[in-house]
Amino acid sequence: MEPGLLVGYSMGARMALHIALEHPSRVTTLILISGTPGLRTETERTTRRDSDNELATHIEQVGTETFIDEWLALPMFSGLTSATNGRSERLGNTANGLADSLRYAGTGTQLSLWNDIAQLQMPVHLITGQNDEKFTDIAHQMNDIIPSSTLNVVPSVGHTVHLENLAVTAKLIDKIISQQ
Repeated sequence: MEPGLLVGYSMGARMALHIALEHPSRVTTLILISGTPGLRTETERTTRRDSDNELATHIEQVGTETFIDEWLALPMFSGLTSATNGRSERLGNTANGLADSLRYAGTGTQLSLWNDIAQLQMPVHLITGQNDEKFTDIAHQMNDIIPSSTLNVVPSVGHTVHLENLAVTAKLIDKIISQQ
């Protein structure tokens, strides 16, 4: 397998960070959309694991459709419309699959990478939405730590940057690809 560009969004960005740190020779460029290196302390991770376990149990109790509707109603996704929220695709998940995702791959179960991200040598492109203050703040912190990073904050969108403004996100990614 040839080394290449790796793109991740949200949980996928966290996973992409793990891959880039574990296998830096395999990643030529890293694009992280609305990503985070995780929670900094074990106390934060324990609290989050507990919360994720409660949510996982809730998903199993109410089922996929109810949970997806609750999830899409969160402020984090307020920039999505019925045309962009991917509800029908999301309904392809199972309650057990969603619950297991939280239990085994949630933020609380993954190690914090804050102490490791300065090691990244490949170009790292951080993309967030201006209206997503939490992840934009995290991206600013990451940008200060990662020596090879650049930050792009897309105006007037939230956490789901690529869905809320596909054209701008695609142009950013096209520009990154053309620079390789």
